[in-house]
Amino acid sequence: MLISPTRLDGPRLIEPVVHGDARGFFLESFRADALAEAGIEVTFVQDNHSRSRGGTIRGMHFQAGQSKLVRCVRGAILDVVVDIRPESPRFGEWEAVRLDDETHHQLLVPDGFAHGFCVLSVEADVTYKVSSYYDPTREAGFCFDDPAVGIRWPLAPDQATVSDRDRAAPTLEDLTATLPSRLVTGG
Repeated sequence: MLISPTRLDGPRLIEPVVHGDARGFFLESFRADALAEAGIEVTFVQDNHSRSRGGTIRGMHFQAGQSKLVRCVRGAILDVVVDIRPESPRFGEWEAVRLDDETHHQLLVPDGFAHGFCVLSVEADVTYKVSSYYDPTREAGFCFDDPAVGIRWPLAPDQATVSDRDRAAPTLEDLTATLPSRLVTGG
């Protein structure tokens, strides 16, 4: 596996070695020792799987104290992370990477980052490992089209399929002003 830092301090792009031939392909999608060698000490306790239609945007979500390892196993997505660590010099900055079923790249989203994605294909299956069990008392999110964050989605927000909850989410500024700091920082 090739594990590379991204522009933001924390997320990592993981590129597995893909062995392919006429039958198809084989890859190691997770290797704890490879992550540990790259300085990533995360224990994953739960796997999640979502399926979404093309043009869907999900986000921007996070759960305090939780890291994610995100992979698109069918189709293609634009995967987006936003630094929500108040003490970070990059607070509120975002970064996006394409994840798809051809390159098999994955994105490690550490605690302290919000996560979302836009489906670029007709349909996409996204799986992600998480480092803590789902806990609705530690879950939060902000609006995917927050103008202060300025995520450049590949389609206009009014053209996207978005849940009512995500459309009604607060801005990042409103969220950080109203949540206890432990929910934003994971502490």
